[in-house]
Amino acid sequence: MKIISIVGARPQFIKCASVSRELRKTHQEVLIHTGQHYDPEMSDVFFEELEIPKPDYHLGVGSGPHGKQTGECLAKIEEVLIKEQPDLVLVYGDTNSTLAGGLAAAKLHIPVAHVEAGLRSFDRTMPEEINRVLVDHLSDLLFCPTQTAVDNLRSEGITKGVFLTGDVMVDALEYNKEIARERSKILEKYSLTPGKYLILTVHRPSNTDNPDHMEHIIGAIGDCGLLTLFPVHPRTRKNLISFELWDSMPGNIIPCVPLGYLDMLAAMGSAGKILTDSGGVQKEAYLLSVPCITLRENTEWVETVEAGWNVLVGADREKIGAMVREFLPSGGHPDLFGSGASGSIGELVGEYMNGV
Repeated sequence: MKIISIVGARPQFIKCASVSRELRKTHQEVLIHTGQHYDPEMSDVFFEELEIPKPDYHLGVGSGPHGKQTGECLAKIEEVLIKEQPDLVLVYGDTNSTLAGGLAAAKLHIPVAHVEAGLRSFDRTMPEEINRVLVDHLSDLLFCPTQTAVDNLRSEGITKGVFLTGDVMVDALEYNKEIARERSKILEKYSLTPGKYLILTVHRPSNTDNPDHMEHIIGAIGDCGLLTLFPVHPRTRKNLISFELWDSMPGNIIPCVPLGYLDMLAAMGSAGKILTDSGGVQKEAYLLSVPCITLRENTEWVETVEAGWNVLVGADREKIGAMVREFLPSGGHPDLFGSGASGSIGELVGEYMNGV
């Protein structure tokens, strides 16, 4: 069977690495990279480190407003689908590439499989929420990482083709954790002592496009005085410069280019705490047993909050500072995300294709 997998952003590259290994055991996979993340630090390094097959198509869409980016992805993906005539299209997560791939396939009557289906933040101001809801409602196979995701779909009337598989990020992390420890020199490069520093990532428009939010976040990190490694998304850097916050960065913050997967795993795994507005980083923090402070008012990974390892603070300077000083996980560390999801997805895809 011919399967087209569509990726375009860092989290999708990580998920794709694990799933592609399984799919290619029994199927022909054609890989489309939309180019949504095109910076080498946000794209090329992941394909190299994770040994992801070279994309068969690189669409070169790049950045831009949501409508323009989604529209260009949609048009270019449609051309590839008409040419390749796949039996199934596989999309990941909640990006504009995900929505464009799902729409293009559904309009051509090609079955759609959605990896990481059923997540909800219940915040329609987030473009990711719009994307994930729409893709779920047009998908034929919905691979859910948690029971909460299954329940979310059921509440929206989606029960057919829904499978609780666990989370493919677990497979990626387990496969690469030891490799990261052996190869990465990130702690030595920045003179980081395990457990004595913070990791900060900020990329969501709700923060990066708001000068007050960025000032509060940066100010709170400066207030705490702890050494903080800050891998800076290109758009975040551009906005920090525009807001005149870049040159006045507190001395305890170490800004750096976005890190490859192995360096990021090594840095997160040894951090005292992680501060982020990323859904994927929240989950990785939990899997690495590192306390997470989420710079949002909501999260699609509510399980990590309920388990006591994640706390929501928004961009409130006082709350951020208080949680850096005081937050410690409560209770145990339950298995929230399972294991072997990539293998399960490979098997379910095979069963579905044989039954079509």
